[in-house]
Amino acid sequence: MTAAAESSRSVPFDAVCPLMGVEEEYFVVDPETRAVTPGAPRVIERAAAELGERVSSEITQFQVEAKTPPCAGPAELERELRRMRAAVSAAARAEGLAVIASGTPVLGDVVPPPITEHSRYDLGIANYRALHDEQAICAGHVHVHLPDRERAVLVCNHLRPWLPALIALMANSPFWAGRDTGYAGWRILAWGKWPVAGPPPYLESLDHFERLFAALNASGALVDPATAFWDARPSLRLPTVEVRVADVPASAGESVFLALVVRALVTMSLRRVEAGDPGPRVSDELLRVAYWRAARDGLAGHGVDPRTGRPRPAAEVVGELLEHMEPALADSGDLAAVTGGWEWLRAAGDGAARQRAALVRRGSLEGVVDDLVERFLA
Repeated sequence: MTAAAESSRSVPFDAVCPLMGVEEEYFVVDPETRAVTPGAPRVIERAAAELGERVSSEITQFQVEAKTPPCAGPAELERELRRMRAAVSAAARAEGLAVIASGTPVLGDVVPPPITEHSRYDLGIANYRALHDEQAICAGHVHVHLPDRERAVLVCNHLRPWLPALIALMANSPFWAGRDTGYAGWRILAWGKWPVAGPPPYLESLDHFERLFAALNASGALVDPATAFWDARPSLRLPTVEVRVADVPASAGESVFLALVVRALVTMSLRRVEAGDPGPRVSDELLRVAYWRAARDGLAGHGVDPRTGRPRPAAEVVGELLEHMEPALADSGDLAAVTGGWEWLRAAGDGAARQRAALVRRGSLEGVVDDLVERFLA
């Protein structure tokens, strides 16, 4: 849980600009071979001198996780993200390493990955076994403060149909260990194998959520509460919702854009909850198909509208998302920033398109890694 989530115990809820926090996962790479390398423990130890508990381990020794403190606005969030990334990058350089932000490893021997030594991961291996083999993947998570846990649960119902649009918007995982997967967001496919992952179920109430969670726990599908890996999930303890569907963005600026989009989407969803709207009952099957198509095509192709099952240009789907969020963005003062970010993405392409463009421009996957190293602090 981010510091933003923890702070929600005492900070009053702001309906216009609720607190937001970002968690990001990065790969540690060898600057000579450009392959991922199990140097994360050394990088984390060094970066902790500046970031303290806001930098930590992930499931594999290829990965570093870092978290922002609670932030109310985009300028504050960008400052914290850049400070966080700079500290992790500097720690890596001091160890003769580098870091990149990509949803999947571009190069390296990654199956099975070296698992971080921790009792929690030992339990996970015993329970999930070979599911860990493809868990060298990196996401970007956004936490948003809400008035209470009951509304956090109901907000997730409204988020469900928009999750494929977020996948397409931030797709940044076309390569897997030396191979072009043909997908824009391959991480989604690797992640979807877990027993409690992907889009959240439709939830009638906080009581429904807690009963379902208890049943999942009793079934043995969970090692601990954090292994309910739904892509939008209410906290078990705090009045927050975490949206964790996106690939980690290549740059800090894109992370700010993602956070503002998620915050506005959560804000609009809360308004509908408070108006008595229970949320659309989107078909689980169509939502799964929409996930697959968004992961395959990213922004460059077509998505599937999970409400109808019909293919639509991905840019059109994202445009509808931004139109839906416009009142919240206008109220928070974030409309210009998000509009500008969307115009930049439409021109530059999603992260996957930029990784593939780097391959053409630089002539090798090593060049793709170099490009990601440069973008990390851009």
